[in-house]
Amino acid sequence: MKRQHIQAGASLIVGFIFALGLGISGMTQPQKVIGFLQLGQGWDPSLMFVMLGAIPVNAVVYFLVRRKTSPLLDTRWHVPTSREITKPLMLGSALFGFGWALGGYCPGPALTSLGAGSNSAILFVVFMFLGMILQRGYQRWIKS
Repeated sequence: MKRQHIQAGASLIVGFIFALGLGISGMTQPQKVIGFLQLGQGWDPSLMFVMLGAIPVNAVVYFLVRRKTSPLLDTRWHVPTSREITKPLMLGSALFGFGWALGGYCPGPALTSLGAGSNSAILFVVFMFLGMILQRGYQRWIKS
């Protein structure tokens, strides 16, 4: 079996596990996410416990895995190396947060919710891809 097929199979399995975790934790329910982001009366802290449970597990696994020179199914790590905080990064982060708060989805849960046929997820994903296309066009425009 070719290495690319093994990578694709592993990606599919990991993506399925990730989607399962998003569904079980409630991250695919926009009302739950908005309830978490809405401070004050009606605040739903349950997603905080999901994050607080995930951070230590991820920190330990990440520490152990990064000690290896490369991942099992690739020749090098694909992680961001820049530590620079730029205006485009800040603008993109603000747009990401605005879209998350407005729609109740971030990209992973939105893509996961497509499988359930959610109309709000379909609308979110369409605009997410539109934003990605606009961003690429903007990057090409400023480089030319």
